[in-house]
Amino acid sequence: MRLDAFSVCYNYDIITAVDNVSLSLESGEFVGILGPNGSGKTTLLRVLTGALKPWAGTVLLDGEEVHKMRPKLVAQKIAVVAQNGYIPFPFSVLEMVMMGREPHMARLSRESPQDMDIVFEAMEATGVTHLAERSVLDLSYGERQRVVIARALAQEPGILLLDEPTSHLDPGYRMEIMDIFKSLTRRKNIGVLAVLHDVNLASVYSDRLIMLNRGKKVAEGLPWEVVTKEIMKSVYGVRAVVRKHPVVGCPQVMLVPGFIDGRVEGESPKD
Repeated sequence: MRLDAFSVCYNYDIITAVDNVSLSLESGEFVGILGPNGSGKTTLLRVLTGALKPWAGTVLLDGEEVHKMRPKLVAQKIAVVAQNGYIPFPFSVLEMVMMGREPHMARLSRESPQDMDIVFEAMEATGVTHLAERSVLDLSYGERQRVVIARALAQEPGILLLDEPTSHLDPGYRMEIMDIFKSLTRRKNIGVLAVLHDVNLASVYSDRLIMLNRGKKVAEGLPWEVVTKEIMKSVYGVRAVVRKHPVVGCPQVMLVPGFIDGRVEGESPKD
């Protein structure tokens, strides 16, 4: 499965949120989207899912324009894990995950044995099977996030779009959640496009990175091509030292506090 965006633009009244952005995502690929607050990352995801119609440009899902497809058909192919997903009712974990089967079920029909198998497989993949009868309102934030991911997996998507899926999680849960997503690209051949705030986390897990700033794409490529001290300075306005991860080998950023004067190793005096 393949998702393509060509010269996409989107405005909120006079504010340009997404400005001439193009990207691609294929099955089995993990692509991270970085950028400061207000850079258009979430708006771009909403355009890609068809929730927002671009003012200009085109989004294609396997060659078909997303905004001309039936929403139920899009939901069979693209699943979304939104940031801070609000759950207002005390559904059980099993009921929540079963909601992911809705795009594949006929109206007013009951779940089939095949639907149940898919749901339990999704719950097992995210480690929430033992919580099946628990109310989602009684779970910790990390456990609830796993349930939301299981619901997305139950859709059997070819493309998974993530909007800050690790926000408000402690480091342990953050790594576990990202490990789940990365394994999906390998075991299920799912294409993952993830909006992330943590540059180092994105660098570890992403095959490619896209950097947005003020609605524009300012960099795209391998982590070493995007995570540089020059780009960190121009986009985030920070001084940074970029070093190789001792185990994974990807670039890792160490920010230089503003109260430190003098030359930083790896920088020229004029930096």
